This record gives sequence, structure tokens and C-alpha cells, in this order.
Amino acid sequence: MTDQELLNRITFNPKVMVGKPVIKGTRLTVEYILNLLAHGTTVIEILAEYEGLVEVDIRACLLFASRSLESAAFMPLPMEV
Repeated sequence: MTDQELLNRITFNPKVMVGKPVIKGTRLTVEYILNLLAHGTTVIEILAEYEGLVEVDIRACLLFASRSLESAAFMPLPMEV
């Protein structure tokens, strides 16, 4: 699957989840999925919990986040010296 095909699985609508990026056809935000992964939920557990979700949806969230950070000027991290 190409990057563009993955990114096409992510959409937004100002009337859905306050305009946050969501997995197409769901009300699951990219932010929510990333938070689950960050806190140790496995892809298998996420797929088991949300019927209709497939692995490429999770990969689409990761790619979307990666692309979003490519041009980020602000990162709330402590600077190492």
C-alpha cells in the first residue's frame, strides 16, 4: 500500500470529533489510536475492541502522525545540553 493510499484512510470533518483527523468511516481519532499505542495497547487488542478496524488503519494513523511532525516547529521537549 502506498503512502497516499494509507493517508486516504484518514479524514476530517468539522462536524465530527471537533474536526480532528479520524479514521475514515469511524469516530476514532488519530490522536486516540496513537495514545492507545503509546500506553502499550497492542494492534491486536485495538482491532479486537473496534469492529471494522483493520491493521492498515493503524498504520495510516502512524504515517499521518509522522507526516504531521515533518514540519513541526514546536516540540514540547526539554532540550539536552
